[in-house]
Amino acid sequence: MDKVSRQRRQLLMYLGLGVLGASTTAACGFSTKRTNPSTRTLPIPIADATQTNATLAKAVKAIPDFQGIQQWLNSDPLTIADLKGSVVLIQFWTFACINCQRTLPYITRWHSQYQAQGLKVIGVHTPEFAFEREPNNIEQALKQHQITYPVPIDNEYKTWQAYDNHYWPHLFLADRQGLMRYDHIGEGAYDTTEQTIQQLLKES
Repeated sequence: MDKVSRQRRQLLMYLGLGVLGASTTAACGFSTKRTNPSTRTLPIPIADATQTNATLAKAVKAIPDFQGIQQWLNSDPLTIADLKGSVVLIQFWTFACINCQRTLPYITRWHSQYQAQGLKVIGVHTPEFAFEREPNNIEQALKQHQITYPVPIDNEYKTWQAYDNHYWPHLFLADRQGLMRYDHIGEGAYDTTEQTIQQLLKES
């Protein structure tokens, strides 16, 4: 992509048009290697009744803590330890990403519908472009999309790297013990994701 095309795309995305030239490819929803993961889902099986916590702990890993966060929006600073006892949905996104925008109605609905049952949603905002690093721009996006769950600003990609992430959007689900149980890259799989949330909420 030449410099002029890239600047044009950045301007259009900044204006919220989500319009891409025919010769350009959106980075969001794609890996940093520009491979398309939109249909890739990596569910980790829900534990059955015969599995002990010790057995489960060997099968899955704990979710990493938040690192290098510049600022928290909609919340005081949180740690993974603060979230123990809750089912945690970690969402990596950036506000100008059209693929991320399409997932937000589902994320905000799940937050509203399941927070009383113990779901905690954390929207880790990791920018692609310079204008996405500005807290005021992020705050405007939160108002536009009616996002009220905590949003840490990951401008230095420290949390992104801790999760070994390469995609926008990318969802991770952890159980009440803080163990990673499911992740999904890109749009789609909304029914599967919601069913997994429901299953994890039923677990003690």
